[in-house]
Amino acid sequence: MNIHESAEDYLERILMLKEEKGYARSIDIANSLSVTKPSVSFAMKRLRENGYITMDRDNYISLTERGMEIAQRIYERHKALTAFLVSLGVGEETAREDACKIEHDISSETFDAILRKLNG
Repeated sequence: MNIHESAEDYLERILMLKEEKGYARSIDIANSLSVTKPSVSFAMKRLRENGYITMDRDNYISLTERGMEIAQRIYERHKALTAFLVSLGVGEETAREDACKIEHDISSETFDAILRKLNG
């Protein structure tokens, strides 16, 4: 499953918004990621065409099974990496920002080692 980092960010943000507010709309995504509405519209079109999201007639966005799988994987990585960095003494905000940068590129081997350290 090959998907670009920006698409992963959008899918993760949809999941986070649905957990936080109970719904996700393009305007909410634009505001929370500090990107333009046209950028979000383009991304949502691509995600819909590739089967990662659906949009209802009121423009509420839902993750498909494929989209949810990716969003959950990235979000779990984000939370675990944030916790790991905080455990090292990094401030919460910096840890969240750095986790976002790391979550897409870290190998499974390294991530599994971090999980073992967190849980051990």
